[in-house]
Amino acid sequence: METYTVQPAKAVRGEIAVPGDKSISHRSIMLGSIAQGTTTVRGFLRGEDNLSTLNAFQALGVAVEDDGETLRIEGKGLHGLAEPFDILDCGNSGTSIRLMTGLLAGQRFFSILTGDRYLRNRPMRRVIEPLARMGATIFGRAGGDRAPLAIVGRELTGIDHASPVASAQVKSALMLAGLYAAGATTITEPHLSRDHSERMFRHFGADIEILATGVRVRGGRELQGRDIVVPGDISSAAFFMVAALIVPGSELLIRGVGVNPTRTGILDILTAMGASIELVDCREVSGEPVADILIRSSRLRGIEIGGDLVPRAIDEFPVICVAAALAEGRTIVRDARELRVKETDRIAAMAANLRKAGVAVVETEDGMEIEGGERLLGGSFESFGDHRIAMSMLVAGLAAEGEVAVSDVECIATSFPNFTELLARVAAR
Repeated sequence: METYTVQPAKAVRGEIAVPGDKSISHRSIMLGSIAQGTTTVRGFLRGEDNLSTLNAFQALGVAVEDDGETLRIEGKGLHGLAEPFDILDCGNSGTSIRLMTGLLAGQRFFSILTGDRYLRNRPMRRVIEPLARMGATIFGRAGGDRAPLAIVGRELTGIDHASPVASAQVKSALMLAGLYAAGATTITEPHLSRDHSERMFRHFGADIEILATGVRVRGGRELQGRDIVVPGDISSAAFFMVAALIVPGSELLIRGVGVNPTRTGILDILTAMGASIELVDCREVSGEPVADILIRSSRLRGIEIGGDLVPRAIDEFPVICVAAALAEGRTIVRDARELRVKETDRIAAMAANLRKAGVAVVETEDGMEIEGGERLLGGSFESFGDHRIAMSMLVAGLAAEGEVAVSDVECIATSFPNFTELLARVAAR
């Protein structure tokens, strides 16, 4: 296991661009592969998770050219994918396995999806049960709740599904299955999750209707290849936003970041905590809002976070916990039970690491309470095999009183291959 060490920083300064949005990169491969004609993708995130999706669709017979800057996907149409010769390996990617389960359920062949030891321990029943109601035949370990998943493609029928959780992965899996289903598939949520799938379905010409609390997809319409420019990932930018906020004397500009309203919970949370954040040069790219983000170091205060803010910032909570640990007063996180079924139990993982850094933390069933202060202790911390835990603790190290070492950092490559390089570039010593 590789360990990475950071020293306290005097400031975080400069101008950077973060890699392309992970969620949009996954979806560009999936929809481009089942569309008719050619799809080009610029800004594709070449992290391990997205490469897992790319490799899987190549194994399904899709031709993809990559010149290092642009992907050129030769779409096969809705029913042009080929039965894979081998098991499809999704690596560590929950997005890959859950969305592909929905897509493959409507194919006319047999397929098996698996992943690494972390992914094989993540729950899948939340996707498999509604797909079974659509007519899908899917087998898995633990009564169908764990990968590997064996999928026998069948004709599907649209359903109305009221999801008990706000999950873009569940919603998107059912939307993809809905492309193959007879009639309409309607998915509603208690709070609206990120809408990248809805925007991209519309971009590719799917028969889609946006509802007040969800989305409806009608099956049977062929998609058409499109040109896509992937904006910078706000989840990746979040680490550098918090870094600039917690290290005094900092000013950082992050260029070309996606600011989709269903993903900007991090901006709302940090602003409520007193952060100096400014959106510059707002524009639209391939149907997604984009802006440059200017951050200046700020004196943060604890707040309460819950309700519909949670799904809009679900991936950013580990680094939000770091901001809370250095804020004045108490930060309370609630309605975030979903964090317990990510790459690791992120509530337990961040609570354990922050306690080692001298922070008072109380875990709750669906969140945590963090007593902020003016210092963090250095030391050795664990990633728990989770890329966002690893990066969050390295950011914490910039504002710690001593050296911070984080173990098992290879996982960072799943979403942000050049993270440590960028961190070293902007952290003044």
